[in-house]
Amino acid sequence: QVQLVESGGGLVRAGGSLRLSCVTSGGDVAITGMGWYRQAPGKLRELVARVTTGGSPYYSDFAEGRFTISRDNARNTLYLQMDSLKSEDAAAYYCNTAPRPSYVWGRGTQVTVSS
Repeated sequence: QVQLVESGGGLVRAGGSLRLSCVTSGGDVAITGMGWYRQAPGKLRELVARVTTGGSPYYSDFAEGRFTISRDNARNTLYLQMDSLKSEDAAAYYCNTAPRPSYVWGRGTQVTVSS
């Protein structure tokens, strides 16, 4: 069973940056598209960005131009560089297969943005 472990979240001021990491184990995630999702309190979980097996990135409108997704298949790691963070970016961030999640969700990593 594939396990997903997210890290890198924290408290940052508006306009700041964070880099999230997702380490996968128990499966070959290189053969599937992967993505970052987020869920804010009281809201549905939404896709933030995804990257194909070939490395092509796709972003949600709110992430375009501010976030960068990348993957290192050799390290079984997915990254999300988040710049110019806004208060509305505050949420728990998760990784999973994309465009549709198929693995058991990890614990996520919390991002808090102070204004």
